[in-house]
Amino acid sequence: MNIDWPFDRRRAGLLLHPTSLPSNYGNGDLGPDAYHFVDFMAACGFTVWQTLPLGPTHNDLSPYSAQSVHAGNPRLIALEPLIEAGWLQPDAGPGADETGWDYRQKRLVKARYRFEEAGGIKRSDYKAFLRHHQGWLDDYALYQAIRAAQGQRAWFDWPRELRDRQPGALAAARQQLSETVAQVQFEQFLFYQQWTALKRYANQRGILIFGDIPLFVGYDSADVWAQREAFLLDSEGRRQVVAGVPPDYFSVTGQLWGNPHYAWERMKADRFQWWKERIRTQLTQFDLLRIDHFRGLEAYWEIPASAETAVAGQWRQAPGDELFRALRAEFGNLPLVAEDLGIITPEVETLRDAHGLPGMKVLHFAFGSGADNPYLPHHHIPNSVVYTGTHDNNTTLGWFAELDEQTRTHLFDYLGGGPERMPELLIRTAFASVARLAVAPMQDVLELGSEDRMNRPGVAEGNWRWQFRWEQVKSGVTEHYRHLLMLYGRL
Repeated sequence: MNIDWPFDRRRAGLLLHPTSLPSNYGNGDLGPDAYHFVDFMAACGFTVWQTLPLGPTHNDLSPYSAQSVHAGNPRLIALEPLIEAGWLQPDAGPGADETGWDYRQKRLVKARYRFEEAGGIKRSDYKAFLRHHQGWLDDYALYQAIRAAQGQRAWFDWPRELRDRQPGALAAARQQLSETVAQVQFEQFLFYQQWTALKRYANQRGILIFGDIPLFVGYDSADVWAQREAFLLDSEGRRQVVAGVPPDYFSVTGQLWGNPHYAWERMKADRFQWWKERIRTQLTQFDLLRIDHFRGLEAYWEIPASAETAVAGQWRQAPGDELFRALRAEFGNLPLVAEDLGIITPEVETLRDAHGLPGMKVLHFAFGSGADNPYLPHHHIPNSVVYTGTHDNNTTLGWFAELDEQTRTHLFDYLGGGPERMPELLIRTAFASVARLAVAPMQDVLELGSEDRMNRPGVAEGNWRWQFRWEQVKSGVTEHYRHLLMLYGRL
């Protein structure tokens, strides 16, 4: 079907990473429960599914520091389609002492053997996939193969000849590690097949897929290893400066993220080809894209790599306007949303507005101060996306439980409701906003507390593991939300 421009009318969406879907294999995936979720959304009347990034993660499972800006996360590959295709036999599932990911990995290896035995590597769709994605897939598969052979060490800790991509060393590694390379390629083929089928299913039911582009790239990633010239690194691949944010009300030392910064001057010289290829991949996977930490495209906080905190950083200008002009010349009008949260300067707003990008309004940030708070609904504009909270926020019930009395008083005075109406009162407020798109995390629809939040920024362990269960969906929810979306003109 033809997908309408995302901001052509009032819409409502749900925020849920696919790993949060129900599953018996350690995390949600692109199998039957993903299709059930699409059906649930369609029954409610939601027309946008915000998924967050889908790239392959490190052990912390954060999709915001992925190992590739092009690849999909193999943890999301569903096993049921592989059984249907005859590449796997049904079994009893993971053993008592086996993690879901270990089990899934073993099954994916078995599926490739059967796929190859059945002549799958000669199939036209498989060969076409390898050919079409060769520009990033060859490097990514070799990166993962070498990383595994090196005990999962980061590329900048590999032997010099591999770290520095000496041609002879890479050719030898590709030959010696051909089994692992083939496995990685096969898994990416499966991911793209399954994701494309799921996206098509959603689009056919009127649902747009809303993805996410982390501004910065993980240091230990195939992208940085394979294209060091695009980043500010020294001759040995070490970071010269790193990303973060300066000290503010929330942190006296700022935040030291550690991502390498872009070599913007070199990127400008070839008209941002690296970015064009990144956006090209994302536009095949999503109908709408959020740019995380958008303000870093106007100016970014540059911290010496040797610094222990972000205090020693300084602002550097970024060529955001030139970048967006180059992208629009290549792709036309882009369906992008600017994550413009936090302390935003007039220059950042000018960049956002010059390219017509919707910004974000988060209701968790709206209450407890004066009437000039920009997140209060009377300041919203149509060209924006309103949220109750995001993946980085507490759930609305958890947030409400932690509010002080002054903020609660302001909340109920402004909205005209009481505590018994939470979290629906905040969801209704988002739906009533003039913002064209209103999004609620699935946790708020399920009325869950802080124990079910997705991410706690600044906390290293335990994030990105939340999954919901279908029995948490209360009777009558679909009818109730269909009524609300009709009431507020978002059906």
